[in-house]
Amino acid sequence: MNEYALRNRIGAYSKVARAPFLTLPVTLVLLGSATAWVADGFDLLAASLAFVGLLSLHVSINARNEYRDYQSGVDFETEPTPFSGGSKTLPEGDIEPIAAKRLATATAGLGAIIGGYFIIDVGLVLVPITILGAVSVLFYTSHLTRFGLGELFAGLGLGGLAVLGTGVVQVGSITPAMVVGSVPPTLLTFNLLLLNEFPDQEADRRGDRRNLIHRLGRSAAAKVYVGAGVGVSLSVGGGWVIGLFPVWALLGVLPSLLLARPVMWALGAPGNSLPLDAQRDNVLWILGTNSLLAAGLVLPGFL
Repeated sequence: MNEYALRNRIGAYSKVARAPFLTLPVTLVLLGSATAWVADGFDLLAASLAFVGLLSLHVSINARNEYRDYQSGVDFETEPTPFSGGSKTLPEGDIEPIAAKRLATATAGLGAIIGGYFIIDVGLVLVPITILGAVSVLFYTSHLTRFGLGELFAGLGLGGLAVLGTGVVQVGSITPAMVVGSVPPTLLTFNLLLLNEFPDQEADRRGDRRNLIHRLGRSAAAKVYVGAGVGVSLSVGGGWVIGLFPVWALLGVLPSLLLARPVMWALGAPGNSLPLDAQRDNVLWILGTNSLLAAGLVLPGFL
């Protein structure tokens, strides 16, 4: 394989892995590590290994989703945006479908190996987290999206459980700050998926998916999005009120200003096409909240 062909193939794998979305695991590990810091248990090596495992699982979810959507025909129906609609890598023939499936399997295997190591090292406290995470990875597209559970398990697997697990592998136990700190990212990733489903509503329906938008309708699903968005700020503020978070953690509320566009659309015109800038602001809100909440948790240690 010549250099040009190799670059194209690497680029195709990157598209299937949805590389631009892989900033999410970075912020989740930062937040989980911040909850470990609060418990005086920060461990750089364990955090780094947790990041490799979470990144692998995220790649697996994305690649498996691309493969399944190609098989079901969903990928042929969507109009891609930078935030939704798939990468079109498989329909355009940039890479073989079996290669995407193999990537999903290999990265899931790597994540499982790292998870197994942590269970041996830390103990059985990780077993429920690992099982729920495995269900989120392996059955997201094939089962969970068909029963209206995709958004919830995405929020858990690439949100709260990731933060909780990252903290536990460093401290060795679950702390109250970890539990409360896992709530905002659960709601954030839930909303990440929910909002991005609006442009793909009809394509997903033809692919036999039954997302919340199909079960509730656009207007009600949009209100769920707004409610979850409010819940993020309330959970951050609640952590401070009950004394688990320092006042600096309220920095995590600031990115909620970015909800102006998506909330105005959700409350005013959910039947219309979702504006691209609303999708963009939604992503920035999610990454910003995870990151600033993490910064707020560790900042007192430097002051």
